[in-house]
Amino acid sequence: MAIASCLVDTNILLRMTRRSDPQHQLVDTALARLAFQGTILHYTHQNIAELWNAMTRPEERNGLGLTVAEAERQVRAIEAGMSFLPDGEAVYREWRRIVVQYGVLGVQVHDARLAAAMYVHSVSHILTLNVTDFERFSGLTAVHPGSIL
Repeated sequence: MAIASCLVDTNILLRMTRRSDPQHQLVDTALARLAFQGTILHYTHQNIAELWNAMTRPEERNGLGLTVAEAERQVRAIEAGMSFLPDGEAVYREWRRIVVQYGVLGVQVHDARLAAAMYVHSVSHILTLNVTDFERFSGLTAVHPGSIL
């Protein structure tokens, strides 16, 4: 499967940063294969904000309990290895359009924001563990890391 460019979902970034996660090896191998194939890997402000939240939230509240310095080190590694898709008015307007068109409710607004960035920046694929979260968005393809192997 040749993919020119691909947004990397937050659930992938989170497992990429946690070697102890049971899905770390799957995610790491899928990302390595995509990079080897020449796929441009992308992230957004939304991804990093969600990742920072999970990384710095206390463990007793289902977070990783990392310090700011540890989270910063992880984010810098992502920034060094992937390409940033910037937000802006176009992403906002696209997000507004698709939340109405697709009837997006509750926490699904975050996935809609990623979809909006993908539409605006012409990125048709997203690497995610939650493929069904993106099935509603026409023209976008959600790819599970297991399908890369």
